[in-house]
Amino acid sequence: MKWGIVFASTGFPDPEDAVALAVAAEQAGFESLWAPEHVVQSRRPDATPYRGVTNGSMDRLSRRGGMPDPLIWLTYVAAVTTRIRFGTGVLILPEHQPTVLAKTAATLDHLSGGRLMLGIGVGELPEEYAAVGMEFRNRGRRMDEYIDAMRVLWRDDTATFAGEYVAFDQVECRPWPVRRAIPLFVGGASEAAIRRAATRGDGYFPFVFPGQDPLVELPKLLTRVREETRAVGRDPDAMEFTAGGARTVEEAKVYADFGVHRLTVAVRGRTIAEMLDDVARLGDELVAPTVEL
Repeated sequence: MKWGIVFASTGFPDPEDAVALAVAAEQAGFESLWAPEHVVQSRRPDATPYRGVTNGSMDRLSRRGGMPDPLIWLTYVAAVTTRIRFGTGVLILPEHQPTVLAKTAATLDHLSGGRLMLGIGVGELPEEYAAVGMEFRNRGRRMDEYIDAMRVLWRDDTATFAGEYVAFDQVECRPWPVRRAIPLFVGGASEAAIRRAATRGDGYFPFVFPGQDPLVELPKLLTRVREETRAVGRDPDAMEFTAGGARTVEEAKVYADFGVHRLTVAVRGRTIAEMLDDVARLGDELVAPTVEL
């Protein structure tokens, strides 16, 4: 079993703390660090509630210092590590211009020696889309096209793409990713997200909402994405599944039986020192005992 730390950037937004986390996580045997993305948080009284937390507010996630840009934060910690990988968990792809994002992601992958993974999703907050000047209602169609366009830019020496929302003709976008591709893990729980993972993803990052039982919901989501992957002629065994929720070896074994390849945990503690102690404890109590799962 591979283990990642989620909300890494929001828990450790300051420079010296970010470095301390990255070094500690690598020493503890974690495979990856994951950074979320929300460009802005609406302060309107009637703002759309965020379904990822029980009370609908992202304040608890960003209380230490906001929500740093994930790719910049990950680039910063990549410079002080050599092995640990990095993921966006998740990046809201339709809020980005895809050609620029392809270049930014490829640059990070190049500088880190091929350690980047992109968890991507459509998001669900209209206020955030309005703030970045992007349309909310067509975000799913744009995301599909953006994925295709980015893969072309990474794959082809001279890239051409003609879509409804993005087009380029005979362009070179270097540096390229180390492997001429970056793993794309589609996040979400909707049927659209499942279809997108099956048709375009290298992996799936299922989302279980607060109040739902992950031991009930997760197998359903993984079964659906496997079914859809087979239906489009792809091999579901080639998909990589990442999920959160386990904090014991026994729970990790259950998730492994579900077919999960990577488990993610959030570091706990009231202070940075306590959180770094938790990283070391998790390494000893979770990461090391489950290497062979």
